Amino acid sequence: MKIKVVRDILEANQRIASENREIFTRHGVFVINLMSSPGAGKTTLLERTIESLKDTIPIGVIEGDIRSSIDAERINKLGVPVVQINTDGACHLDGNMVRECLRELDLSPLRLLFVENVGNLVCPAEFKIGEDHKVMILSVTEGDDKPSKYPLMFRESSVLLINKIDLLPYIECDLERIRASARDINPGLEIFEISCKTGEGLDRWYRWIKNNLAS
Repeated sequence: MKIKVVRDILEANQRIASENREIFTRHGVFVINLMSSPGAGKTTLLERTIESLKDTIPIGVIEGDIRSSIDAERINKLGVPVVQINTDGACHLDGNMVRECLRELDLSPLRLLFVENVGNLVCPAEFKIGEDHKVMILSVTEGDDKPSKYPLMFRESSVLLINKIDLLPYIECDLERIRASARDINPGLEIFEISCKTGEGLDRWYRWIKNNLAS
C-alpha cells in the first residue's frame, strides 16, 4: 500500500508536469530546472547568466525555497520577472507548485524561464515540473564522490556544471573522478567546469543555452 501511494503521487505529478510543458510550449518558453545542494551556487549562476543574456533574451525566474524570499530579492534587482515559491518544509518543487505560480508570471514576453529548485540532491530529481532540461550544479567543495552517492540527480540531468573551480588549489577534489563517475551514470551528460566568481567557463554554458533556444 505504501508503494502504491508513492506511485500515485509521482503519476499525478507527471500529469500536471505534462500540462505545464504544454503551456510552456504554447508560449514558446524554454524551461531549465536548476538543481543542486544548498550553497553550490545556483543563485549566483543565475545572476551571472541573467546579466549576460537579458539584453538579448527575455528571461523569467521562479525561485523555490523552504522559507524566505532572499534569492528572489537578489534576482529582482536584475530587472527580470521573478516569482517566489515557499514550500513550507517540502524538499523540492513539483508540477502543481509551478502551475500555481504561473498565475503570477506572464509567460507571453518570455523565451527563457529558470526554475531554481530547493537545495537538495535527492528529491528534485524525482519530480518533473514541465521543464525542457534538468541542469545540476556541483560545487568542488562538496567532494568528488557525489555522483556515486546521488546517482539519480546525475542520471536525470542534461548538464552538469562543476562550480567553484577557482577553489581547486585549496581543496582535495578530483575532477576526473567526477567526470568519469557522472558519465558512467549518464553517458550523454554535458559537463562544464565553471567559476561563477571569476567567470571562467561560463561562455560554454551561455552557448549551450543559446544553441538550445535556436533549435
